[in-house]
Amino acid sequence: MRGMTRAIAVLLAAACDQQPAQHAPTSNAPAAAVQSQAIPPPATGPNARTPLAEPRGPIDPKSVEAAGQVVQHYGALIEQRRWAEARQLWEDPDASVGWESTLKDWSEAHLEIGKPGPMEGAAGSVYIRMPVVFYGKLRSGESSRCPADVTLRRVNDVPGSSEAQRRWRIWTIEC
Repeated sequence: MRGMTRAIAVLLAAACDQQPAQHAPTSNAPAAAVQSQAIPPPATGPNARTPLAEPRGPIDPKSVEAAGQVVQHYGALIEQRRWAEARQLWEDPDASVGWESTLKDWSEAHLEIGKPGPMEGAAGSVYIRMPVVFYGKLRSGESSRCPADVTLRRVNDVPGSSEAQRRWRIWTIEC
């Protein structure tokens, strides 16, 4: 028994002589604050990616960006084959019927939008042309690509114009 007590005493003495691997914090800061210094905040470590740009706020309905949103929305609707809703984005919904019948022959349709051209004004209206590519698959299974120009139109803020007239609408699509 005496030998066992002596062995425990030797082990305890040896343990006390060793340096601890980590020292306790010596500052008066709370433990959580010290810990946060050791662990970087999320998305700031060595493998962090550049954060997305902060939104600039609402898009001006008169802007090129707003016109681009109309084309983007049109593309989303045709992908989902929601023809009646897509037709409502046109200045003249009846003018969309020809283009719509072409896309209905495709089993799958998508839209890629290019860089918009400059805004041009004429007789109280503003126009903008956006290059796009309709792509997808025909019913036969073949891949198809159709470069086109989407022209959008909105009425300027002229007296007597309605809010609906002052929104961007698809005027034409030309292949």
